Amino acid sequence: MAEKIVLIDGNSIVNRAFYGLPDLTASDGTHTNGILGFLNIMLRILDEEKPGYLAVAFDVKHPTFRHERYPEYKGTRKPMPEELREQVPLLKQVLEAMGVKFFERPGYEADDILGTIAKRAEQEGYEVSLVSGDRDLLQMADDRIKVRIPSTKRGGTQIDDYHAKEVEEKYGVTPKQIIDLKGLMGDSSDNIPGVPGIGEKTAVKILSTFGSVENAYRHIDEITPARARENLKEHYDLALLSKELATIKTDCELDFQFGDVKLENLFTKEAYLWFKKLEFKSLLSRFSESMETHSEAIEETFHCVEELSEADRIFGKLTEAAGNGQEQCRAGFCFIRENGKCLGVSLTFGERDIYLICCRNLITEGYLMDQAAEFRKRGGLIAAAGLKEQLFDLYEVDQETGWSRENTGIYASFFDASVAAYLLNPLKDSYLAEDIARDYLNMTVPSRTDLFGKLSCGTAMQEKEKEFLIWSCYQSYVPWLAYPVLMKKLKEEGMDRLFLEIEMPLVFTLYEMERRGIRANSEALAEYGSELATGIEKLEKEIYENVGEEFNINSPRQLGVILFEKKKLPFGKKTKTGYSTSADVLEKLRCEDPIVDMVLQYRQLTKLKSTYADGLAAYICADGRIHGKLNQTVTATGRISSTEPNLQNIPIRMELGRQIRRVFTPADGCVFLDADYSQIELRVLAHMSGDERLIEAYRQAEDIHRITASQVFHTPLNEVTPAQRSSAKAVNFGIIYGISSFGLGQNLNITRKEAEGYITKYLDTYPQVKEFLNRLVEHGKKEGYAVTMFGRRRPIPELSSSNFMQRSFGERVAMNSPIQGSAADIIKIAMIRVNERLKAEGLKSRLILQIHDELLVEAPVHEKERAAEILEEEMRNAADLKISLEVEVGEGTNWYNAH
Repeated sequence: MAEKIVLIDGNSIVNRAFYGLPDLTASDGTHTNGILGFLNIMLRILDEEKPGYLAVAFDVKHPTFRHERYPEYKGTRKPMPEELREQVPLLKQVLEAMGVKFFERPGYEADDILGTIAKRAEQEGYEVSLVSGDRDLLQMADDRIKVRIPSTKRGGTQIDDYHAKEVEEKYGVTPKQIIDLKGLMGDSSDNIPGVPGIGEKTAVKILSTFGSVENAYRHIDEITPARARENLKEHYDLALLSKELATIKTDCELDFQFGDVKLENLFTKEAYLWFKKLEFKSLLSRFSESMETHSEAIEETFHCVEELSEADRIFGKLTEAAGNGQEQCRAGFCFIRENGKCLGVSLTFGERDIYLICCRNLITEGYLMDQAAEFRKRGGLIAAAGLKEQLFDLYEVDQETGWSRENTGIYASFFDASVAAYLLNPLKDSYLAEDIARDYLNMTVPSRTDLFGKLSCGTAMQEKEKEFLIWSCYQSYVPWLAYPVLMKKLKEEGMDRLFLEIEMPLVFTLYEMERRGIRANSEALAEYGSELATGIEKLEKEIYENVGEEFNINSPRQLGVILFEKKKLPFGKKTKTGYSTSADVLEKLRCEDPIVDMVLQYRQLTKLKSTYADGLAAYICADGRIHGKLNQTVTATGRISSTEPNLQNIPIRMELGRQIRRVFTPADGCVFLDADYSQIELRVLAHMSGDERLIEAYRQAEDIHRITASQVFHTPLNEVTPAQRSSAKAVNFGIIYGISSFGLGQNLNITRKEAEGYITKYLDTYPQVKEFLNRLVEHGKKEGYAVTMFGRRRPIPELSSSNFMQRSFGERVAMNSPIQGSAADIIKIAMIRVNERLKAEGLKSRLILQIHDELLVEAPVHEKERAAEILEEEMRNAADLKISLEVEVGEGTNWYNAH
């Protein structure tokens, strides 16, 4: 059997894949749909063909043709969209990593290169598969050359195969006549003009009769219909030009050797690194065989330690290195826990000093914690990935209260690689050791799933000892190795101070807040749930009475039938799954029928019951407190997020939602102190823009929304109406988020033109705000990121998109990220200082919760006045702005009363 060679038109296939797949982006904002689609098609072809040889061709420069009668015609294609253009060089790098040879030569298009190689391969006895979305290549089809044309759609990829026979059956012409067919009818997708007025049906008829464009012209008077005859007579030279454009060269000067394109193992270590970087998770399973040897040199140095004498020797060597008085010694640490039990510690402090020290025999958890503490006290630096989860073992705490006995100098003894990686790129969704290795160390590190799937650590430790050793050792090796790389990058991007002075101290603050938790009254929670259940039942009855029948209110399909078929309400849009009953749709219908308001209320109550009344009960621990997670590496703007449970999503705008706060109560003998920044983002806007009029409005210490309304609507302050104040408030906050006239119009229920007028008046009133926002957008376009007052960067890849909606989103991000991010930084500074100050003054009052712009302190009754002073002082002085930060402090016996 003859050997096979597969030849792929790189530009054509990546173009087809780009338009056939939905937009995909990696966490760093890189568009990837074209690359992924190309790889999927290539790998499918290779799986089907099982060739011995593979080559890809790319265009370098399209030849430009000019014609005397058609000087305006140039044979160049439309420029690629930016999202596709950026993917082509990346695809080439991926192919290089896979060992796939690609060809490109100035002056030749990809199909010319492929045509040349295909003909040479055919002459030397190879079977050839030409893969392209360009039907010009059908002219190459014969018994030994097969043309494969993929079409990628959301439902998958279909590939049509053509030898000469299939071309004739499908198009009614021979492969050689494809050139003449294009000469007559043209091809807009390939920028081939053809003869005006001649379509495919007429072109095929002409060629079946006369065989070629030239022969048809020689018999011009015999051509029918008359219109085709006259058009060909007038535009014969254009037909010849189109034939020239459509003709594939098969004699290009090309440095090609079959040995250079012999197909070897595609799934190399370098390719795996690229697939990980571009987040092609669906393709990673193909690397299963090669994964075992990807880092053998490093993994050979991994050691499992189970004897106390060996552990003593290792820790002795570590503490000696820490105390030698030279450059600060660093060590990577990762305590491995499961269900509260310590299984061991992963430790790295040199290229050959990489260990998993197990809690076995005489090695105890306390022993490991003491050794880590001794290293740090001798001046050592502890590096970890996800430090907050390690602090129980690495950071001495009072076991009874969970409150630190340390001073703030401890921060310099730790390094969190995950937080550093987050600062460098806050758009990613994970910052695990393997992510850091891939993104900053050019290393391929297997994940936990790669090595032992869904097994628990305890089970893997017993059943997959080698795999568990590899995974655990990387958990300390990667942060140890990454420390100098990440610190250098942070300094280069001007974020080293942000990292050292805000983000690292915040790790400890958040850890302590999580340890303390907040007390939740389970009885009050159950009572709240009962009230909601009663309200839900009452609403169900009212809805059924209104409709005249019972149905499943939670079913969008059934609700849609009731609203749009039975009640004939407007705005009904039917899809394959039924009518849309989203919140946006229902909001439009509020005034149409009382049932709409009932359904919206019903949804709110059921959400409150399932998420909070029922959901919170599962999070109450044995100490009666909820110890939720405060996440530092989730949001792109730098805000802290809350999970397990998410207390930041409590719907405080509705009274019944606010009532859930009654469930949270301070410890016996304590009260809650609740401090809230007043309009912090607006104040940050005034400071950063430097708008004198806006700054002066704040300095008047009056109602900013009323002042804005007075200035925007040219109305005396004492005559501003509630409606005017409401509009001014919407514009004030809308400006921060880059709100459009359409969005403001929806918020205020006014026309888009009226909303546009409000925004224009606002920006005319505060001209420096407008200039400032324009500068932010220009900076974002030029630099590719937004930056806060404290140097935090937020990449904005959307600004370079060719898609209008994406660019518009990017512009809004460019405007609001510096403001939101600066406010987030200020709140973090306040949290750190409040936490430290309360401890420094020896108070038992403690910071326990942060919700957006609000801090909650649990204070013994006899300390409440001093704690409130500290809370207000540190929040006010967290940043030096041109206008003061205003803080409102409340007190209560539950969270509801304190706010």
